[in-house]
Amino acid sequence: MPPTTPADPAAGPSPDVAPLTSTYRPDGPLDVRLTLMLVRRGGGDPALRVLPDGTVWHVLRTATGPATLHLRPAAAGGVAATAWGPGAERALAGVPRLLGSHDDPRTFDPAGHAGLAAAHHRLRGLRLPATGDVLGALVPAVLEQRVVTLDAHAAWRWLLLRHGTTPPGPAPSGMRVPPDAAGWRRVPVWDWRRAGVDDQRSSAVLRAAAVAARLQEGVRHDPAELRRRLATVPGIGVWTIAETTRRVLGDADAVSVGDLHLPRLVGTAIAGRRVEQEEVLDVLAPWTPHRGRVVRLLELTDRTTSPRTRPRPPRAARLA
Repeated sequence: MPPTTPADPAAGPSPDVAPLTSTYRPDGPLDVRLTLMLVRRGGGDPALRVLPDGTVWHVLRTATGPATLHLRPAAAGGVAATAWGPGAERALAGVPRLLGSHDDPRTFDPAGHAGLAAAHHRLRGLRLPATGDVLGALVPAVLEQRVVTLDAHAAWRWLLLRHGTTPPGPAPSGMRVPPDAAGWRRVPVWDWRRAGVDDQRSSAVLRAAAVAARLQEGVRHDPAELRRRLATVPGIGVWTIAETTRRVLGDADAVSVGDLHLPRLVGTAIAGRRVEQEEVLDVLAPWTPHRGRVVRLLELTDRTTSPRTRPRPPRAARLA
């Protein structure tokens, strides 16, 4: 069960804090909800909430402090953004990349594969988001190591509700800004256990938090440098690196090799059979540098019900 959290203050911005606003106009079709689904960690994610009217609330931590970001449709296909808090200016500056301004799906040619072509056409508003926040993407990726996604999302929610902070401005009740590096290092061992996170994963988070500044600096370099820095942290392997860079950089070519679902997902859709892990990149090779985009399209359109041939990851054990 998630921890009991104090009620948020009444909705509405503080009277002495004026929000900042901007409007982003993409250069092509953009489905905000579909794009940001990659950033959200389950339907109960305290850091990102999509409302029935299509608006999005995202609370985040920037280099200048926490921020609350509200995105809503604007005229002529634009997106109106409003931000509150010390990190408001940084949050607004990051909106274009968060919504995939760096990503050009027009350079992807799915010709030769009818299923991919149909998915690419139907999901033409899909962009690959780039958050720019290494620790914000790395921690939940570590939580997803070797356990079922449902348990990882529950752990992320539990930890944010217990150790995140109330966001600035009028964010909906129950949202929480994820901890910074120091905050993650202050999480006591018993709370990792209560969240269902074992020693191996919690230790990896703590080691990453200890060098968070160096990891974040890697964003200013080429993708290979960020991957190299991530790989120096014990407990961070190729799968976690790919899961992190696909979100931090919006890397259209990042493939999470080692994912238990990937051989079935890629093999069934493209090769017509389940493939082995070592074959995945070969099967995806014709679509370089859009291999990660192909995987994302398959994730969003997968409807197969083929029998399981690999054991499920273990369910997380939680202390009462």
